[in-house]
Amino acid sequence: MKIDFGEFAVPAAGAIIVGVWEGGEMTDPARRIDEASGGAVGRAIAASPRFGGKRNELLPIVAPANLSVTRIVVAGFGKPAEADTRRFEELGGTLVAHLNSVGETAAAAAIDPGPSAGLAPGLAAAHFALGAALRGYRFDKYRTTEKPERKPSLARLALAGPDPGDARRAYADLAATAEAIAFTRDLVSEPANVIYPETLAEQAAGLTSLGLEVETLDAERMAALGMNALLGVAQGSARPPRLVVMRWNGGDSRAAPLAFVGKGVTFDTGGISIKPAAGMGEMKWDMAGAGVVIGLMRLLAARSAKVNAVGVVGLVENMPSGSAMRPGDIVTSMSGQTIEVLNTDAEGRLVLADALWYCQDRFKPKLMIDLATLTGAIVVALGHDHAGLFANDDAVADRLVAAGKAVGEKLWRLPLDAAYNRAIDSDAADVKNIAGDRAAGSIIGAQFIERFVNKVPWAHLDIAGVAWSKKDAPTVPKGATAFGVRLLDRFIRDNYEAG
Repeated sequence: MKIDFGEFAVPAAGAIIVGVWEGGEMTDPARRIDEASGGAVGRAIAASPRFGGKRNELLPIVAPANLSVTRIVVAGFGKPAEADTRRFEELGGTLVAHLNSVGETAAAAAIDPGPSAGLAPGLAAAHFALGAALRGYRFDKYRTTEKPERKPSLARLALAGPDPGDARRAYADLAATAEAIAFTRDLVSEPANVIYPETLAEQAAGLTSLGLEVETLDAERMAALGMNALLGVAQGSARPPRLVVMRWNGGDSRAAPLAFVGKGVTFDTGGISIKPAAGMGEMKWDMAGAGVVIGLMRLLAARSAKVNAVGVVGLVENMPSGSAMRPGDIVTSMSGQTIEVLNTDAEGRLVLADALWYCQDRFKPKLMIDLATLTGAIVVALGHDHAGLFANDDAVADRLVAAGKAVGEKLWRLPLDAAYNRAIDSDAADVKNIAGDRAAGSIIGAQFIERFVNKVPWAHLDIAGVAWSKKDAPTVPKGATAFGVRLLDRFIRDNYEAG
């Protein structure tokens, strides 16, 4: 879908979108279209008692008189006092879904909030375009027999407003966000026979053209470093593991980097502690944490972020075989701590144990944030609306929560406590990878990871409930969500990027 910006004019063909505020007050473009159509907009609103202009409400007027457009879509802007960038992102996504569902190929959206809203027209139009781009994403490369009428139809979206130059400049930055999210969604959506440790490492290495420095460690190098926890997860698979390091140096050369660490289990059978067959195919996205870190680093480079950042992703496949790690095995992590592996399906924390230790030991970062589809327990606790947040630093936690609210990727903080930590003390080693029961499963996972942080300011995001969506949302079609890319980019912009 091509997106462009210009001044408002009644189009000669396609659909036109105009806005009304809650209560039916027309924006200036809506009034102009109402006049040009001989009052069609006003009559449609009067004849539709359930349409009140609330946010994301749509009122289509098909084949309006006096105009050559195929339809007018009256879009609810909601209350002027509540207008913000998220409002227009959601509206852009909602409208793209509607226009695709009715087979429109071209549309012009007149986005002019006017003086009653405290949001500049150019910024509103740019974020409308971002929402449209995010919802317009579709992973369909393997659909070879789909009927044309089921495919997305919208090929061009023109954004019209009083400040097209401002909108165009604002969207130039947002377009990099949309591209990074699409890239991340592609990685997470690919099947495990296409994306596995070697090929995911190659995807990261391909980003050097944007200015990233990328280094890949193979199994031999990791063995020399003592990464036996990560290697233990990988030893049952024919696919060799990789650890990828991505660096973006956009800040002061003397400044410590921000570090982002991702769990990259490209397929998770559970190993010897094998998962039930039902739903196991979903475990292709158990590498979503790594995908988000790679996508974030791509975005930082694409927009020339004024910050130093490092991304570390541990990439493994967890398979059962004669060489696989067994329940009861004890491995020595890079930190020197020994781990009793009582459940091979609690493998992501083993990968993160070595990846986090390597990251803090080598780069001495200002802070570390890890992302992982770590536990099913977080889905039980929070469902699919919030990701779980754990942190050893209140300021980092508060900044993450604020960034998540700003972009619509919500976090809920859960506790860390010595009582939970004692639950993973082992009788045979320094720590065991699960507790003795199912209680507080997400907290137990976070407590385990914290033992390998070494007092660096740190946060853990358990994204198991939000990495993949089984239903459509305004800016997120069902499938891979790329949850975390926008959140962490906003976190960096608001708190750590040089002015």
